[in-house]
Amino acid sequence: MQSALSTDRSVNTLTRLARPVTGAPNDYDSLLGLIGDRRFVLIGEASHGTHEFFRERARITRRLIDELGFTVVAVEGDWPDAYRVNRYVVGMSDDADADAALLGFRRFPTWMWRNRDVLAFVQWLRARNDDQAHPARKARFYGLDLYSMRASIEAVVEYLERVDPDGARRARERYSCFDHVGADGQAYGYALAAGIADPCEDEVVTQLLELRHRSESYLRRDGSVAEDEQFYAEQNARLVLDAEEYYHQMYRAEVSSWNLRDRHMAGTLDALVAHLDGRSARTKVVVWAHNSHVGDARATSMGARGELNIGQLARQSYGGEVMLIGFSTYAGRVTAASEWGGPTERKHVRPGRPGSYESILHAVAVPQYWVPTGGLATEEAFLRPRLERAIGVIYRPETELQSHYFEAHLATQFDAMIHLDRTRALEPLELTPLWDRGEPPETFPTGL
Repeated sequence: MQSALSTDRSVNTLTRLARPVTGAPNDYDSLLGLIGDRRFVLIGEASHGTHEFFRERARITRRLIDELGFTVVAVEGDWPDAYRVNRYVVGMSDDADADAALLGFRRFPTWMWRNRDVLAFVQWLRARNDDQAHPARKARFYGLDLYSMRASIEAVVEYLERVDPDGARRARERYSCFDHVGADGQAYGYALAAGIADPCEDEVVTQLLELRHRSESYLRRDGSVAEDEQFYAEQNARLVLDAEEYYHQMYRAEVSSWNLRDRHMAGTLDALVAHLDGRSARTKVVVWAHNSHVGDARATSMGARGELNIGQLARQSYGGEVMLIGFSTYAGRVTAASEWGGPTERKHVRPGRPGSYESILHAVAVPQYWVPTGGLATEEAFLRPRLERAIGVIYRPETELQSHYFEAHLATQFDAMIHLDRTRALEPLELTPLWDRGEPPETFPTGL
């Protein structure tokens, strides 16, 4: 248990370092100064359903694009769904508007990307790109995640039907290995664990290797096929390969599947940079993902369990070119579900637990602010672990301590932390009766 003296010192340190966030245009001037010439800025969120996290992350990202030359936004979303948005924002889409471009995000949790804040950012990105005379100055939008096995299979076949009909036939034959589960990843993993299906590893490896081997031929045979489309197809084939392994491990080893997913996302980031560096050197990327993916896992109990994440892998690969930014809130409301695949709800967020980072950040008499965590690294109060909250797509306040808290060293987990003391629920584009009504105060839990 942290002592009262330790807590007082923590609050004093945070108060001294706090930079208020007021909504003014210059709110993040000093944060951009801290970012400087770094190539990778990874910006987290303490929940997948908080309006202010998405709003402030977009505010920072707009400035990174306009003022520091960032040209890629890579999100914790599925590759084919995000690429549909990318086509729209660079002006190569048949979608009539940003709402239509976001329709690819159909998989639970749809609100994570089909929400008012993301819609506004995509609208801004398209308008900003339309003003750019040179294509290299247009900012792009990509997904890093691997859950879209079925959509990625369809995308590979669709691409090959345009450039190599025989290759498309071979791809359909190989991917038919998944037909008995409808290319549903979870169903495939369960069938393997139950011993009622054979792995499809050989088929997906063969397909990826063939696509890579024949890529130059495809581009020579059809000059109208953009280099980006070839890269998009190859990344979809790689996603199917990684997703096959991920779902293979899902019912066997939790840490292994987590690491497979974050290695895939980090690998996609690497591939994006290599691809885009070929046309304009030193691509600069903003990553949007949950704190649990962005904050260096080595500074948390995740790392003690053998888990890694994108933040750790990015620091290991790119060193001082990486900036990790986290978000925090003390209380308010959040958009989440009560179970996987459940309806979208608007829930109350319990006040941060005593002694947690949330409670310490709350004790600073500033409602919204950010702090450079490098300034905390020499303070004894921040060298010991504290509890930190993480709310994903599911929020279970009745078991919050067990379900949503873990230990972390904030000073080394992030380079900066943005604390927004009371926050509102993210507004989905499709509202449900549960979200519209909201959780009544009398159901708010009083204990664990």
